[in-house]
Amino acid sequence: MSDDMNNLPAGAQEPDAVTKKDKALMITIAVIVCLIVALAIIGFICIKPGPDTIQGQGEATEIRVSGKLPGRIDKIFVEEGQHVKAGDTLVHIVSTLVDAKMEQAQAMENAAQAANRKVDAGTRTQIINAARDLWTQAKTATGITKKTYDRLQSLYEKGVVSEQKRDEAKAAYDAAVAGESAARSQYELAKSGAQSEDKQAAEAMVNVAKGSINEVNALLEDQYLTAPYDGVIVVVYPHESELIATGAPVMTLQKDDHWAVFNVRETVLKDIKLGSNIKVKIPALDKTVDMKVFYIKDLGTYANWQATKATGDFDARTFQIKARPAQPIENFRPGMSAILIQD
Repeated sequence: MSDDMNNLPAGAQEPDAVTKKDKALMITIAVIVCLIVALAIIGFICIKPGPDTIQGQGEATEIRVSGKLPGRIDKIFVEEGQHVKAGDTLVHIVSTLVDAKMEQAQAMENAAQAANRKVDAGTRTQIINAARDLWTQAKTATGITKKTYDRLQSLYEKGVVSEQKRDEAKAAYDAAVAGESAARSQYELAKSGAQSEDKQAAEAMVNVAKGSINEVNALLEDQYLTAPYDGVIVVVYPHESELIATGAPVMTLQKDDHWAVFNVRETVLKDIKLGSNIKVKIPALDKTVDMKVFYIKDLGTYANWQATKATGDFDARTFQIKARPAQPIENFRPGMSAILIQD
């Protein structure tokens, strides 16, 4: 035995020593594992998880400025990032086509006005005088034939002339009366001028021409586009001298009306109501501000928080809330992170 021990390689240990070392290592590992498990159990029992961090972001109303006038960008008076006031001129658009339509509409109105004046002027004086002369002649003829008829009627009653002569005189008198009536009608027609239908048609043409001018003026109102609200120019789409179509956006105006938007579980809504005040932290500005809730809306089933059966919890719906600062926040911009502080 002693010879075998003496023959062990250099650095080798006896079997009993190796076994003791392994046992010590295993005991150490077991103690460490027990400590970790104990700490985990203590932490699970004693340490309560804090509330979830509800993060949202800043938002603002953005308006796309556009007009009805198709044409060419003549001048852009603002640039991106510039703050403008309501009523400030933003861009000038020119359209030679619309200018030509305006000239055409004005020419149509002039023609319609001329036609209307002609109708209102009535029949020419020469025609009226001629008709009056014919009526006068017809009245004279009626007077002569009446005297002739009266004289022959008297002679017929005395038996001096025949009945045929009396009838011929009567027929001539009747014809003269009819001619006088016709001449009087022609005179009155000439004196009254155009018919009422003609006058109405002429006035209608004038109104149509005015409507065309109003339509072109409505287009030309948008040759100068102005800012509808106070805000910041975010994007300018075309460049000067470029063509734009009807309704094409020229630039985007971000209104001076900022708020924060959050998506929260319905379990958080017990402390959040319309009109209630909440505290919001804005990390980018290192500020905590008060905001008033003005909007709460269910986002639908697609945004539900699904619970697991193991926890025994229930599915929670997601609601979107919007809150507006009680006071304007300097340098608060859309896209900045906002943290909802829960009590």
